[in-house]
Amino acid sequence: MPQHAGGSLSDALFSADSVRRIDQYVIEQLGVDGFDLMQSAAHAAFHRLALRWPGVEPLLVLCGAGNNGGDGYLIAANALRDGMAVHCVAVAPTGKLSGDARKAWQKAVADGVEVRELADIGDAELGALFERSGLVVDAMLGTGASGAPREPISGIIARTNASGLPVLAVDVPSGLNATTGAAKGEVVQAAMTVTFIARKLGLYTGQGPSVCGGVVFEPLGTDTNAGETPVARLQNWGSVQNWLPGRRANAHKGQFGHVLIVAGDRGFGGAGILAAEAAARSGAGLVSLATRPEHVTAALARCPSVMVHGVIHGSELPSLLAAATVVVCGPGMGQSAWGQQMLQQVVESGKPRVLDADALNLLSKRVAVPANNQILTPHPGEAARLLNCLVPEIEADRLAATHRLQSIYGGVVLLKGAGTVIASGEGAADVAIGSNPGMATGGMGDVLSGVIGALYAQTPELPAQAAAMGAVVHLEAATRASVKKGYMGLIPTDVIDILPQVFREAEPGAGCDKGDE
Repeated sequence: MPQHAGGSLSDALFSADSVRRIDQYVIEQLGVDGFDLMQSAAHAAFHRLALRWPGVEPLLVLCGAGNNGGDGYLIAANALRDGMAVHCVAVAPTGKLSGDARKAWQKAVADGVEVRELADIGDAELGALFERSGLVVDAMLGTGASGAPREPISGIIARTNASGLPVLAVDVPSGLNATTGAAKGEVVQAAMTVTFIARKLGLYTGQGPSVCGGVVFEPLGTDTNAGETPVARLQNWGSVQNWLPGRRANAHKGQFGHVLIVAGDRGFGGAGILAAEAAARSGAGLVSLATRPEHVTAALARCPSVMVHGVIHGSELPSLLAAATVVVCGPGMGQSAWGQQMLQQVVESGKPRVLDADALNLLSKRVAVPANNQILTPHPGEAARLLNCLVPEIEADRLAATHRLQSIYGGVVLLKGAGTVIASGEGAADVAIGSNPGMATGGMGDVLSGVIGALYAQTPELPAQAAAMGAVVHLEAATRASVKKGYMGLIPTDVIDILPQVFREAEPGAGCDKGDE
């Protein structure tokens, strides 16, 4: 995918193993002292803490056994030097500390930090510490942890979450897998996560977006990937704006593609209408909708610019397919004979296509035939059906599941959810940064498929780029709509209404003649 060329470290996402190798390279090859690096991390984390929560104290710093715990001890020392009250608890016995983590503990004690061993603190006293504190620093488990936290850490995590206190997580919230974004047991619910050296994939997908709070990246002046290959790249509205193709002053509708939406069995007419209107609002030159005849009037009333066709049988579809640049198939299509006929005709046409919803459910029952010109947009449930597995297996490693789907079905796969993952089989995957709980309602996926279909029609040679941009634009529009509507009241048409505003910001100088000045 061309947008990855020359990508910076700031948008690169790595596995936890890769980040550890980068850290090792910085120390062994660049000659940066490991303890100095730890002190830099602690200073950066404390600086972010002080900016976010000025005047909040006492701090309750929870320290584990590894370097993550070492960061915690040094954060406590920073806070004490800054005149703050600090409670520091060694969740893992200090007698087991070694290397730089032990140096950090020794320095903190030498600087006046009183470190209490968890084993010496009774349950009531521990509860009192939480009650007296204003903020928790989570430095218990770092990027090396992958399984469910064990006692006593799991219990401390549960108590931390129950306390209602804001939490600063150091590098990664304890209990979160830094590579996959999965959490097999208790996981800290942080308000902010300060992460170091390189960005970890797990902070941005899976449960990461829901437990990390705001993620702040501190490279600590290293600025190197040490030859490690990113597993993905972050994409947000700022990074994709320049992907839109320009429009000349003499442009005409034939230059921006014809999107055919095949959708809407009986009882699900709204799905096709939402997809069609989203495509029309996303720059497609022409949009057609093939749906059940009973939905034609409603579709024309809602979207008079869309060419709406009532289709009773699959034999009526080929003429419509012939005129299309890209086909969006599946929203509200059902899995009855009508839906099966529609999908069969779309697949046999060989047209570039976006398959969503019931098209994916039907596809899961067919023999997989890879196609390089298709974009699949499953949510975790649909992905599980396509891979004949359970949803928890998808969520255990969303990136791996996306790559597996792509290897079986070809083309581009977009796995929806917080931290949407897009993979094309070429280069690193894309991750659309961010999440919006207001999007957890029926019809949002239909809007997304329409947006992607329109962008694919305008850039037919770049399906992966169209999918990634579609995911980002969809999220950006929903985020802006939520400012006015909130999360609970957000509906798909709210997102569609904001799409023109979002796209307007990205339109490359349209080339319009402004006349004499």
